[in-house]
This record gives sequence, structure tokens and C-alpha cells, in this order.
Amino acid sequence: MFLTIPTLMTWMRIVAIPLIVGVFYLDLPEATRNLAATVMFVVFALTDWLDGYLARKLNQTSAFGAFLDPVADKFLVCACLLVLVDLQRADVFVALIIIGREIAISALREWMATIGATKSVAVHVVGKLKTAVQMVAVGFLLYDGIFLGVIDTHFWGSWLIWLSAVLTVWSMVYYLQKAIPEIRARSR
Repeated sequence: MFLTIPTLMTWMRIVAIPLIVGVFYLDLPEATRNLAATVMFVVFALTDWLDGYLARKLNQTSAFGAFLDPVADKFLVCACLLVLVDLQRADVFVALIIIGREIAISALREWMATIGATKSVAVHVVGKLKTAVQMVAVGFLLYDGIFLGVIDTHFWGSWLIWLSAVLTVWSMVYYLQKAIPEIRARSR
């Protein structure tokens, strides 16, 4: 099902990536670029929840949608992380942890699927928490200012991106621990 409403929303997240990145190349005041990128990121990040909800509600779930949805999320977060590193708002070490984990766990899930053991690496609450913290951190760091005159988004975004790095490692260890018994059983 390539053209369902949920799948189109997922495709929109992928299309949004060059728009978000491109904002930082426009000849606009920094605060305007930050706001535009943040608004786009938040809107497209919210479609992650909405497309899953609509897929279930409209009975439009599909194997293709299940594949594309996490890919779109990873592209969106990784692209924004690279922008944040370039803008010196995020540490390259944090970006390497997060991007490296995404590659490793995606490869692990693919391999587990080939051996028929996808349930052992199904999405867990730690992974969902990691994603939520990442999304807030990235949004705050893109904004990079005082939100509503009260919240120092650079300060809180910096703390949250490091927290998301810790959660990233924790979730990776969790998934690896779940996969190891299957790996051992299959390698005998």
C-alpha cells in the first residue's frame, strides 16, 4: 500500500528533510531560520505518531508502511543531528552514538527478520522513550533560544541530547540482550 494516507504522511517526513536543512542556507536572520526549522521539525515529528494512529484507525497498516516509518524517523533525526553538529549546537560524539546505534539496530532487526526472530527485537518502551527524548532535544536545539520567554532551549536541549545518547546506548544493549539467545541458538 504505497499511497495510503499514513504512508503519504511518512513520505512527507522524508521530503521535509531537505526543507529543514535548506532553511539554514537561506539569507534570513538566525532567529527566523531557527524558528522555521523548529516548526517544520515539530510538525513532521508529530506526523510520526499521527501516521501510526491513522494506519491502525483506518485499517491501512502494511508491511511497506512498517518498513518506511522507522526509516523516515531515522533520516529526519540523523539529518537534523548533522545540521546541529555543523551549527556547533550538538557534540559530534553524541551524533556518532545516536547514528551508530540506529545503523546497528536496523541491521540487527534486518538480520533477525531473515532468521524469523523479529519478536526478540520488537520495539520496546526504552526505544520509545529514547525517541521521545531525542525529538524534544532536537527541536530545542534547532530553536536555540529562549522559548516563551522562559525556557532556555539550548541549555535544556543540550542536556536532553546527552540523555538521549544514554537512552540510545541503553536501548541498544537491551535489544542486543534480547537477540543474543536467538543468535546463539542459530549459530549451533
